Amino acid sequence: MLKVLGEESGKFKAVASGTLPNGKPVVVNSDGTVSVISASDASVGSAAQFDSGIIIHTAPVFDSSNNKVVVAYRDGSNSNYGTAVVGTVSGSSISFGTPVVFRSNTSQYVTATFDSSNNKVVVAYQDVGNSFRGQSFVGTVSGTSINFGAGAQFTTGSATYINATFDSNSNKVVISYTDDGGSSYGKAIVGTVSGTSISFGTAATFESATTTDKASVFDTSANKVVIAYRDEGNSYYGTAVVGTVSGTSISFGSPTVFESANTDQISCAYDSTNNKTVIAYRDFTNSGHGTAIVGTVSGTSISFGTAVVFEASDTTYTATTFDVSSGKIVIAFDPDPASGEIIVGTVSGTSISFPDPSVNFNARSDWIGSVYDSNAEKVVITYKDDAASAGEAVVFASPSSNLTAENYIGISSGGAVADTGNATVDIIGTVNKDQTGLTAGQKYYVQNDGTLSTTAGDPSVLAGTAISATKLVVKT
Repeated sequence: MLKVLGEESGKFKAVASGTLPNGKPVVVNSDGTVSVISASDASVGSAAQFDSGIIIHTAPVFDSSNNKVVVAYRDGSNSNYGTAVVGTVSGSSISFGTPVVFRSNTSQYVTATFDSSNNKVVVAYQDVGNSFRGQSFVGTVSGTSINFGAGAQFTTGSATYINATFDSNSNKVVISYTDDGGSSYGKAIVGTVSGTSISFGTAATFESATTTDKASVFDTSANKVVIAYRDEGNSYYGTAVVGTVSGTSISFGSPTVFESANTDQISCAYDSTNNKTVIAYRDFTNSGHGTAIVGTVSGTSISFGTAVVFEASDTTYTATTFDVSSGKIVIAFDPDPASGEIIVGTVSGTSISFPDPSVNFNARSDWIGSVYDSNAEKVVITYKDDAASAGEAVVFASPSSNLTAENYIGISSGGAVADTGNATVDIIGTVNKDQTGLTAGQKYYVQNDGTLSTTAGDPSVLAGTAISATKLVVKT
């Protein structure tokens, strides 16, 4: 526990967790010990191949009951059959079992979600050999393989631009799609999993115009489904709509434009730390730049902050997920010139910032997908490697730091302290005399790597105000 030094006010003594250098910003840990601030850079593990053929529409999901990643896709080297494979993350790598065909027919617009109430993987796709109808299968993971039950149709006509998400409040699967048999309107339908099968309610229209490029998430704070899409009936604007599941049906509020420009390559993720939906997309009007925007659900509507460019080049194949362990949004994408990249964003209020440059994961990547593995606390990126013409995946670790907006308590003083030693910490109002190179009169902020800067970091943590080159008045 933290203990006051009886002889000096403004100083605290605590047990050091790890070596504590002198004159460094200090954080208090949950067990009452103190540590120096440390950070790790973003990292990408080695690529692992899950299919040696040409793959299309990678749709990864995480099975939290078996701690496995499942990738659904169209296998272009095997008659375009609908296929799935199970992956296991270990450290910074991922390994795969043998691919399993779920539909021996050409399968397009493959998507997937995980039903956590039944511990099942649900895949949906366009069944080309069955009049292009929307079809779905329920998969059960066993070890490093997956088995599928009988398929079920969710449309009687052609379905395209299919996307699926899971409503954990109603324990239902929601599939959105373009109803090519119904004026290409945007529609959604609710699926109920029972055992190894799925049944569907009646479809509801969320946009009475042609819709493409769909992505959807479930807002666990508002208990609403958010569907983002390209509204071709309204100048191809990027648009989003909020849906409410009730029983086996879904109803929608009024659509909201998030980008008044030609928009595609849409993906989205739900930030459960800030209770926000983040949509990433390509903004045609702005030279195709990769752009992101933060949405806030209220009732049956959604409002948006200001769009932020994360890639100043023509950007395709965006895939967005939320890294729960770091509290960051992770966007994988293919910029121009071609290069698979990953960038990490931080949501604050109704905006998002991208303080660090993107990280490369492959020379050229198409059909990118991403999912968060909550067991390994890593993000898995799936993609088609154009150079190898194969399906591959990498494990991504977001940059991390033990600094938060709340845990900074002061500056270490009195000399360096070894692990488990008694450390002295100058706290608020105390003058720490162990600094170098400061400018008197300047405020200094703690950075994620434990250094001090006159520029606020992320999070913004005030270290104190300098009164000389070596002295800092500690503030928090």
